[in-house]
Amino acid sequence: MRYVSTRGGAPALDFEGVTLAGLASDGGLYVPAEWPRFSEAEIRAMRGLAYPDLAARVMAPFVAGSLTDDELLAICHTVYGDFGHAAVTPLVQVDARHWLLELFHGPTLAFKDIALQLLGRLFETFLARRDQRLTIVGATSGDTGSAAIHAVAGLDRVEIFMLHPEGRVSEVQRRQMTTVLSPNVHNLAIDGSFDDAQAHVKRMFTDADVTGVLNLGAVNSINWARLMAQVVYYFASALQLGAPERAVAYAVPTGNFGDVFAGYVAAKMGLNIERLIVATNVNDILHRALGSGDYSASGVTPTITPSMDIQVSSNFERLLFDAGGRDGAAMAEQMRAFETSKAMQLTNAQAQGASALFASARAEQVETARAMQWAYRAAGQVIDPHTGVGLHAAKALAEALPEGLPLVTLATAHPAKFPDAVERATGLRPALPARVGDLFGRAESLVAIPGDYAASRDYVLGHAGRT
Repeated sequence: MRYVSTRGGAPALDFEGVTLAGLASDGGLYVPAEWPRFSEAEIRAMRGLAYPDLAARVMAPFVAGSLTDDELLAICHTVYGDFGHAAVTPLVQVDARHWLLELFHGPTLAFKDIALQLLGRLFETFLARRDQRLTIVGATSGDTGSAAIHAVAGLDRVEIFMLHPEGRVSEVQRRQMTTVLSPNVHNLAIDGSFDDAQAHVKRMFTDADVTGVLNLGAVNSINWARLMAQVVYYFASALQLGAPERAVAYAVPTGNFGDVFAGYVAAKMGLNIERLIVATNVNDILHRALGSGDYSASGVTPTITPSMDIQVSSNFERLLFDAGGRDGAAMAEQMRAFETSKAMQLTNAQAQGASALFASARAEQVETARAMQWAYRAAGQVIDPHTGVGLHAAKALAEALPEGLPLVTLATAHPAKFPDAVERATGLRPALPARVGDLFGRAESLVAIPGDYAASRDYVLGHAGRT
């Protein structure tokens, strides 16, 4: 399998190469040169597989040439054999039509664990082959940071610098990062938004002063390996609901567009997905882009769903590239203009390509709370506010979908990660699972830095080991 950059100016790489590179050298994001596709018979044969075996089967085409089937299977059994639920991503029914796909049974109680636990193992495998070290720089709006840190803490060949917007993540999210006191972990709280942090990270990958001395890697969803791992739970849930014969629709709480783009990849691979509903909060750049073609960023409004308080969704570039005809030069020009003006209009090809599978809905905070209340009253399900955004979108657009079609909302985080918002909506204060119950008694370590790029760059350069 070969991978190409969305901006057309970087060399094509194999899976090992794109996993270690993260961002392409031309500033683009890597995607497969062509989409692998399963037949209905091949998808039908996946029924009943345990999650690790299904993961190895779904991901095999993407790693071809870099990992053998046996190597991939062994990694999947190691990674997914230690989650808090035997099914890894269990389905829970809410009513006759609505389902929740629980993605929070990993070590940090968020969907990011499913991909990042795998990514940590891949880093370890590939770096050992090359006898290299890797400096990871990442940005988080809450969950990516903790999941990435837990995935690589203590690894000999990896050092991680994780930027988060100071005061804009929940206390549980912050502590899950800052209480990991491994010497290869650096937590940076920047005076700014997630978009600022993400921009700093992307800029470091194209800054010769940084790349000239450090071997950089990415754990954000700009890293293809993360998206690849997320494709698996679309197959797992659809198979349980009758795939390939029966279609399924999904509502996905969306910030950086990675989780919902994994659904797009699953559809490209032959999974029978009727609709992907992009669910946003009031920071609704994706809703506007899909509804009217207006991809224009504005200020970020803090909400009860901090992981979605994003105005620049990096993975949207992957969709625009694929839906718009895979013209790397045109994509590069379009993104350069956007990075200057923070505004762009989707082309007709991009808009039409996206509308074939995607719909969208926006949730105000009161609507999010009502969806959380409904889940509790209808089925006794206590959900976090991000999942509430997704469930609101699912309910809002359900009538536009074929009758009887299962509608799955991705439950992206354990409710105990956002106890204040959950308690306000439902009257219940969710407790942390026993496996992380001592979180508030652990010591923290973090460094506060200014919100300008130079501060982030200089801290990484001043504290990272050299290759």
